[in-house]
Amino acid sequence: MGPSNTTPKLALAMMAGLAIHLLGYAVQQTRFSIMAVLIFGWGAMRLGGGKRWGDATLFPLGLLIVAIPMGVLDSVGFHLRLGVIATTEMITGLVGIDLVRNGTQLFSPDGSYQYDVAAACSGVRSLMAMLALSAIIGYLGPRSWVRRSGVFLLAFPLTFIGNVVRISAIVFAGEWFGQTAGEIVHDWAGFIVFVIVLGGVHWAANQLEEPASSKKAGETVGNPIGYLQSPRSLRLAMLVVGLAGLGTVGLIERVESLGRTALAGIPLAEDGLNPAPLPKYIGTDWIGQDSAVTAVERELLPPDTGYARKLYVSLDDKHQQVFVSVVLSGQDRTSIHRPELCLVGQGWSIEGQSQTTFDDQVPAALLRLRREVVTADGAKVPVPALFAYWFVGRDQVVATTFERMWHTALNRLRLQPDRWAYVVVQAVVLPGEAEAVTLRRMEGVSKSLIGQLSPPSRKTDKKD
Repeated sequence: MGPSNTTPKLALAMMAGLAIHLLGYAVQQTRFSIMAVLIFGWGAMRLGGGKRWGDATLFPLGLLIVAIPMGVLDSVGFHLRLGVIATTEMITGLVGIDLVRNGTQLFSPDGSYQYDVAAACSGVRSLMAMLALSAIIGYLGPRSWVRRSGVFLLAFPLTFIGNVVRISAIVFAGEWFGQTAGEIVHDWAGFIVFVIVLGGVHWAANQLEEPASSKKAGETVGNPIGYLQSPRSLRLAMLVVGLAGLGTVGLIERVESLGRTALAGIPLAEDGLNPAPLPKYIGTDWIGQDSAVTAVERELLPPDTGYARKLYVSLDDKHQQVFVSVVLSGQDRTSIHRPELCLVGQGWSIEGQSQTTFDDQVPAALLRLRREVVTADGAKVPVPALFAYWFVGRDQVVATTFERMWHTALNRLRLQPDRWAYVVVQAVVLPGEAEAVTLRRMEGVSKSLIGQLSPPSRKTDKKD
């Protein structure tokens, strides 16, 4: 049984990498394609250079995993940011500093300083960098994989501690010397995280490193590439993989040509980009006020994202208001995001989540929100609200991000991509008002707009 017996398996692994890349492209999941490149690259090294080269490339290729964009990191980073903020608030309270927290904002009650712990300050960027550096330090230090893993995992708590120290330093500077001083500390305090994490990881690696006498003697180098595969089997394998690669390119071009035919399930405006405008009036009870799309939204979301939104105000009582928003994706699915992330960043706390149905046909997720507003006299007033949302595809309505992602992948594989619409209906719970009354107000407004907020198939089903 010679080494060439592994050649068919390696060729299959490389073809599997091509298949994963095609799948990632079809469902617009870049991380799949990057994983495919790593698998294909390892297969090429193992196929051409044998076991020695394959083993030697495992760590550097594995290290590249930290460069893969992970959607889950948005959620992890957001909760890491909230944890850093909460810990900073606790520390400042222990030393007698009065600090007001509103979502991701920290500010003085007298307005002398105010800082927003933005996504870039969440710690995820430093966490990924620290994980990579910790992996290298651990790999070059202890020989035991258990000890290496311990050095690697130490980066998680140390990164959190480093960011707490950083944000706390900014608040202390703002409290003692004013807004400008805090901003100066912000500009250079990022190095604090690196000093704390790298210092702690390096110390741990030194403590866990085995004595020199316990290390295994190095292997004789011999053939620098271990062994070469059989030339005949190698040529055959590369031919098969090459043909599979050409086929993958052809399929990708086919998917690309059909990708421009993504269809929306809601009516469109004349420009074909934006959703149809929401009506100015709903019966004789509600008037719609224009609600502008913020510059931040336009900057963060792809340029072909469409919008339609209005704030509906009761003509009988101006305090009764319902906000309706439609965000329509273009050809890029990143126009749509998880609402739970941005809501907390806007200062809302999510106190509960459930499922509901609008107009007996549209499933929706319902969030119970609360935020604190500081009045002119410094008092904190709680403001509760209800936030309902759903996603509209070309032929279905779903209430969760998971369902939307699942249908997105299926429909793209069927070469029938969607332009998803993200629909929001939101209202503040008025003082002394039950949440059930607020929900009925939201349902009353949305009922008149269901024709614009759900696909035609839903309307037909209801009539039947």
